[in-house]
Amino acid sequence: MKRIILMLIMPALLTQALIAEDNRETKISSSNEILLQISTLPELKLGFTKRFVFPFLQGEGPLTEDNNIDLALTAEISPVSLNGLAEAVWTPIAFFQLAAGGKIGSGWNLELFGNKIYGIGLTYSDDTGKVLQSGNAFDGLQIKAQMGATLQADLTAIVPGEWNHVVVRSYHEVNFKAYTRAAAGESWYLESDDGENINGFNYYGNFLLGYQMPIFLDLAALLVEGDLYLYDTPNRTQWGDDKIRWTFSNILNFAINKQFSIALITQFRTRRNYNEQNWEDLYYRHRTINDSKPIGFEFYRVAAAVTYKF
Repeated sequence: MKRIILMLIMPALLTQALIAEDNRETKISSSNEILLQISTLPELKLGFTKRFVFPFLQGEGPLTEDNNIDLALTAEISPVSLNGLAEAVWTPIAFFQLAAGGKIGSGWNLELFGNKIYGIGLTYSDDTGKVLQSGNAFDGLQIKAQMGATLQADLTAIVPGEWNHVVVRSYHEVNFKAYTRAAAGESWYLESDDGENINGFNYYGNFLLGYQMPIFLDLAALLVEGDLYLYDTPNRTQWGDDKIRWTFSNILNFAINKQFSIALITQFRTRRNYNEQNWEDLYYRHRTINDSKPIGFEFYRVAAAVTYKF
């Protein structure tokens, strides 16, 4: 969900990068951000971000005059996890960015209203093929490192006007994720995900098409995201481990004032169809994908992101 939140602030960044401003002060600037994320799933997350912007290799033309490095340091907590994140984004030219970052965190398990929420731990199979979880509070660290690149554009660069902010953005990254307690080939879960993670490399990409408006509803956008495991697991095609996972989001962002905003996000996603009727109880490597209809489409969640900047 954090990637979605980053998408929400991009139109403002695009506008700043593509339109020259007079009397700019070329100095290091900093800002703070508090982000609260909630959804229709049993999930809640609160984050604090300290952001620094360093002017870097700035030129005289409109494509390079706002060149900078944006460094964001974030601490976030949820009912089952505690994480620290860092990301640096270099803008060498207005329509292109390079990004690198990392994350380290851990978690614990929680029982809430009779439901078990899993923060971090291993997933494995019992003798009957059913899925089991094994995890204790802070029994290991989840580590992630990523590198990516962005292409972006704003229609106002060609057709100036406050009602002409049609923005497009496409981001692609390769990341490495690992859980320190997991041995090679062992599966693990994080923050109640599907528990199909293995230490190794992954691909993530997205495409955003949005329209920014100078009114209370200041952004309406569509976001398409894709995830793909890049590591190899024996017989992975049996349960569809080689297939890309898609998420489709409708984003509406409401600007309460200059500091305070609320984003409403409705999401749908693709899901693999299996032959087994009780597939949810099975360890995922014991499932068999339905060859006649391998992929389905379902409602995922409605989420809200409340942001306060100061």
